[in-house]
Amino acid sequence: MRPMLDRLYLPLLGLAAVGAVALAMVWPQGLGARSPGPFGHTPVQQTPAMKAAMQREHEAAQERARQARDAVRDLQSQAIAPTQ
Repeated sequence: MRPMLDRLYLPLLGLAAVGAVALAMVWPQGLGARSPGPFGHTPVQQTPAMKAAMQREHEAAQERARQARDAVRDLQSQAIAPTQ
């Protein structure tokens, strides 16, 4: 078995690196920060509708956590001083 020549391997590696950088410049950025123009678009999490939905979800989670704390506090107070 003959080893791969550096004359073939290194240019292919450089071409793959340039291709990866070019792909990274135009690939959608998902839900994170906006891509530089002209490729960028407003991320989904920064739209007004999504911000409102995230705020509602946060408030609902806070309310559930408060209710859970109240339930635990009530159970603890009943265990300490049971009413019969």
